[in-house]
Amino acid sequence: MKTKLWVGAILALFVFYLWAAFGSAWRFLSAAEPTAKVIGAAALVLPVIGVWILIRELLFGARTQKMAHILEAEGLLPEDNLPKLPSGRIVKEAADEAFVAYREEAEAHPESWRSLHRLALAYDAAGDRRNARTVMKRAIALYRKETTTPAP
Repeated sequence: MKTKLWVGAILALFVFYLWAAFGSAWRFLSAAEPTAKVIGAAALVLPVIGVWILIRELLFGARTQKMAHILEAEGLLPEDNLPKLPSGRIVKEAADEAFVAYREEAEAHPESWRSLHRLALAYDAAGDRRNARTVMKRAIALYRKETTTPAP
């Protein structure tokens, strides 16, 4: 719940930034001078990119959470039982040990979004966020393919 509150606060600040940026761009576009219009058009680019990033990240989070709920209901979500440091971070050696099993499962079932989702969680626990996101994106693509393709 605490994470959702932080996401909401950051989202509110980001929406305020987008509103202000669109307002500034609109004022430039409304000016009579051609230079101001060019600046206004250029100023629209950043908020448009910002909206695209916002939507993409919110969808990523929502889809990841939906998949985690499915895994939890199926009893397939990995348990959070790895030893932790006093800071709350997972002990890297323990995460690396646990990672091997998830990697082997994903290699055995490369078209299973479930195995890829668990592998992404293992990457994250091992501190490799970059690969975690990459694998999770692949898991999301497989999940979407599975849920949108009609059964034979």
